[in-house]
Amino acid sequence: MAQYKTDLRDINFNLFELLKVHESGNEFGEQDLKEIVSQFDYFTGQEIFPTRIVGDEKGVQLKDGAVTVPEEFHAANQAFYENGWFALGYPEDIGGMMVPWAVTFACKSIGIGSNVAFSMYNGLTAGALNVINKIGSDEQKAKYVAPIMEGKWGGTMCLTESGAGSDVGNCVSTATPNDDGTYNIKGVKIFISSGDNDLYENIVHLVLARTPGAPEGTKGISLFTVPKLNDDQSPNNVVCTKIEEKMGIHASATCELTFGGNGECKGQLIGKEFEGMANMFIMMNEARLLCALQGEGQANLVTSLTEQYAKERSQFGTEIVNLPDVKRMLLRMRAYSRGMRSLCLYTGNLFDAEDKGDEEAAKEIAFLIPICKGFCTDEGFNVSVEAIQVHGGYGFCSEYGIEQFARDTKIGTIYEGTNGIQAIDFVMRKNLREKGETFKKVAAKISASINAADQKNLQDELTYLGSYLGNAAKMMEHFGKLAAEKKMNTILESATDFLNYSGHLIVAWRLLEAANLAHEKLKDASGEDKAFYESKVADFKVFCKHCLTKHGGIVSSVLEFEEDISGFQV
Repeated sequence: MAQYKTDLRDINFNLFELLKVHESGNEFGEQDLKEIVSQFDYFTGQEIFPTRIVGDEKGVQLKDGAVTVPEEFHAANQAFYENGWFALGYPEDIGGMMVPWAVTFACKSIGIGSNVAFSMYNGLTAGALNVINKIGSDEQKAKYVAPIMEGKWGGTMCLTESGAGSDVGNCVSTATPNDDGTYNIKGVKIFISSGDNDLYENIVHLVLARTPGAPEGTKGISLFTVPKLNDDQSPNNVVCTKIEEKMGIHASATCELTFGGNGECKGQLIGKEFEGMANMFIMMNEARLLCALQGEGQANLVTSLTEQYAKERSQFGTEIVNLPDVKRMLLRMRAYSRGMRSLCLYTGNLFDAEDKGDEEAAKEIAFLIPICKGFCTDEGFNVSVEAIQVHGGYGFCSEYGIEQFARDTKIGTIYEGTNGIQAIDFVMRKNLREKGETFKKVAAKISASINAADQKNLQDELTYLGSYLGNAAKMMEHFGKLAAEKKMNTILESATDFLNYSGHLIVAWRLLEAANLAHEKLKDASGEDKAFYESKVADFKVFCKHCLTKHGGIVSSVLEFEEDISGFQV
């Protein structure tokens, strides 16, 4: 059976050769950062990955309003905090270890890919901590930050309600003020990841609710900290009333939480009244990037496991890796997976620039977030499905643990704003509202990469990519015309296709950047380095031929068909 194995060579290539994150002014040098990534990968292989299949088999249990997770998670979780991995990427003044954002993303990708259900608990906790640390009062920070950093307390975000779904503005949970400055919270939230568990002594929920007389819609929503336990350790009437039985991530407790069902449930306003949605988006944007890493991280690990299997499995007198159709699938999987990794780490690297006040980096991050979330979750699932195909019947069975990847990755396309919502955000807000400003700047970068490429060896690929880029601009111009004519349904009908098209464009660009650098490195490379750099050129070629071309037809769908489907009957 294939063994846990991370492509550290490709991670290091992206971090230190392509992005040069060690030159960002961080106190850690290149070797220090490489060691951090290597040590986290070793920890993951020893502690987290072994919990993946057993966690899926055991799932979570609800009894008397309390949720228990697989017992194997407890030791791994304790080791995760004791070894300082939760602290990675946080400032030193709260007990963290501040490394470049891309290094933090690389480690999160490794951990998430190895067991996404396990990662949900500390991932949601990190999101809650970020909100509290950014907008919380001094009192709230003093109360929550230290126990969260120490691994004693967990955290969640509570948005969704039955009947509202993605329409968060229909929130009906209430927050009634008390004389002591607290609020009585009442309502039911559904689909709350890590909503209850026995990994932590206490859990602080970030809850969206309405105060008396609040305006309708998202403008009337405020955000509250609602701990599971009060300061005296008494229950705060936050009860898990249901665990969702899901297709995948069985070891992640997806809960229905009832606040104030059988008595008072107290919370505190965090941030300003009616700014709940804006404040929650501090957490939401990170959650969407974590979704991207769920697709990317699992795709890269399942690709590694599948490559090992294909080199060991013999059919027709040879290892199946040598069969043309299987090799095509494996190379597609690698191109997609490495492309997703390059996209995510590139985006992570922009965060360091944003932290230094780079406004252009901030705009590019906003532009890339829906691409990261939509593309990586869609294609992470598709890579997992292709891994099953390579494994044949064994992939469809549970013996090799491959089908679990498909079940676990699928949810990423749905939560934290479905990919359809990402597409609407991308087309309407990140492009049309900004008149394509950031799109044009990214397009200029892509053109520069095409011009700097090995024109002789990559002639066909560069020609196609240039045409693909030009068609993206034509579609943007067409959307602008439709918007001027108030034909919004026609735009929205094609939004998901355009996000998909754009995701393939950006990933092709990141693979080209890698191929360009590899072309230079090959001049002096030998042995394993030579083989690796050759594989980076091959990734770009394969992606253009077997991935990019499959989505070129979207331009015809957008430009050559005028009638929208709103009048069609379902």
